[in-house]
Amino acid sequence: MYAVIATGGKQYRVSEGTVVRVEKLDAEAGASVEFDKVLVVGEGAEVAVGAPYVDGARVTATVQSHGKADKVRIVKFRRRKHYLRQKGHRQPYTEIKVTGISAA
Repeated sequence: MYAVIATGGKQYRVSEGTVVRVEKLDAEAGASVEFDKVLVVGEGAEVAVGAPYVDGARVTATVQSHGKADKVRIVKFRRRKHYLRQKGHRQPYTEIKVTGISAA
């Protein structure tokens, strides 16, 4: 069984037991989280597509850890104009492990 969930402005295809890095959530490591914005639930040939969400569908997961992604360097440069701006950014994330999918 698989599902497509929406969180943090992105969509993720998950199945039971998968580990996914999502945008940072306000939950402690080891806590259980529930996603109710489920767009698609499927098992084999049976697929339930929501409009926009599947009614009663839930995906539960446990928070594994929090962290920061690799650094992205931002450089603004204009040649011969004595202009150089450099900046770095590390996006925070939450790593979750999907424990259950219920299609209601």
